[in-house]
Amino acid sequence: MTNSGNVPVRHATMRGRNLAVVLEHIARHQPVTRARLAELTGFTKTTVSNLVGILDEAGLVVDGAPVHEGERGRPGVAVSLRGDGAAGLGLEVGVDHLSACVLDLARRVRYRHVVTGDNRGREPAAVLAALAGLADEAVAAAAGQGLTAAGAAVALPGLLDRGNGVVRHAPNLGWTDVPVAGALAGLPAEYDNEANLAALGELWFGGGTRLGDFVHVSGEIGIGAGIVVDGRVFRGAHGFAGELGHLVADPSGPTCPCGGRGCLEQIAGRDALLRAAAIPAGGAPEDLAARLAAGDAQAVAAAGRAGRALGGALASVVNLLDPDTIVLGGVYPPLAPWIVPPLRAALAAGPGSLRRAVPPVEVSALADGAAVLGAAGLVIERLLADPAPLLP
Repeated sequence: MTNSGNVPVRHATMRGRNLAVVLEHIARHQPVTRARLAELTGFTKTTVSNLVGILDEAGLVVDGAPVHEGERGRPGVAVSLRGDGAAGLGLEVGVDHLSACVLDLARRVRYRHVVTGDNRGREPAAVLAALAGLADEAVAAAAGQGLTAAGAAVALPGLLDRGNGVVRHAPNLGWTDVPVAGALAGLPAEYDNEANLAALGELWFGGGTRLGDFVHVSGEIGIGAGIVVDGRVFRGAHGFAGELGHLVADPSGPTCPCGGRGCLEQIAGRDALLRAAAIPAGGAPEDLAARLAAGDAQAVAAAGRAGRALGGALASVVNLLDPDTIVLGGVYPPLAPWIVPPLRAALAAGPGSLRRAVPPVEVSALADGAAVLGAAGLVIERLLADPAPLLP
């Protein structure tokens, strides 16, 4: 067999591709017999058996109990992804926290830890050193469960140059042109925007494919939007798409760390909400939720203003992108009863929507853990698509 350049395709390359195909179908259909895998892949039963044997030797799959897949014939032995062995590490740098999550190959959470603390004003090197220490703890905890972290993905706020591993601008952290590549010594890692990874977390562990093409609004101190089209994150020409929080919601509003004025996150971001509700310094979204539940007038007004601002901004997003669904994540889920109604009203009355109906607005069940979960899930997706580094 040759490729388009008439250069022979090496046997090892073909084997790697075939292993990835089988592994993907096992992940999607598990538990699944070898006979069914042959039907799904188009490979012969002998080829499937050989490939499953290699995956088993690599510790990626395991045989289970016999199952019947038809009315006649002998039962087949079902194969599934192994729960121990390779694992993916997700990490997140937030404005007010660092977090870690470990998933096994079957996408089960095996370890999770969040360290709270204000990262504004800290030297980037100190934040990255703390992140590396958190990663070491997570890797050790995984090893105690028989898992080996095969790689890591790191969620970061702001504009990220993924190709060069540089945070170009993270206004809420005060970072400009900060190199992050290589921050995790000894562990292969990739870096991505937290809103993008939160959207992938929602795709893989939340609402999933039933959401269709969707916009995931990651509401934290800043506000980001992860845009999923055809099951993939839309990044834009330079990887900077989704900066929803810096759309202008009020031209006469407060200044923003980005240098603009009246940005959406200065009205609907976490800190802006707490200030508007007169929550004392050091307060948390839970304090706001408690005041809302008690009917506090100032809190209700703050949530209403935030909901209207979000709805107005999202109306433009709907006209531009035409998503099937809008998903609210981050700090918004517990505040949804007070934020979503004015958001929907503003969305429906938005600037000249050409759609007959606005998209449904859903609340994420993953809340503020979506980004780190999506980061760990990205590592698992990479392993399933290319298991070669794990093969004997």
